[in-house]
Amino acid sequence: MKYDWIDAYCLAKNGVEKDYKAEWQATRYMIKGKMFAMQGGDKEGKPIITVKLEPEFGTLLRNQYKDITAGYYMNKEHWNSLYLDGEVPDDVLRDMLDQAHRLVLSGFSKKAQKEICPEEN
Repeated sequence: MKYDWIDAYCLAKNGVEKDYKAEWQATRYMIKGKMFAMQGGDKEGKPIITVKLEPEFGTLLRNQYKDITAGYYMNKEHWNSLYLDGEVPDDVLRDMLDQAHRLVLSGFSKKAQKEICPEEN
């Protein structure tokens, strides 16, 4: 797989847990049960990762890369899917995952953020 580092990269982030949702055939990456990324496949079985992003940033990426589309089976405004067999540079996907993690983390109270990421607060 082209992006074989995804699992380790996501799990190295503070507070991240993962599970496998059998009915979706997808691995989910979450902070305290709130998902920021999901890796699985589209209806044809093509491998994708779907990432939560600020709407403006997601739109910018979709306009820039043909292999990034509106979130597959997710809210099209806040979620974006990247085809894992595509041509998106690794650093772009890392940036997407970093931003998704920060976005979900920012939804928690300041107290919870300190518990999840004590060195960042």
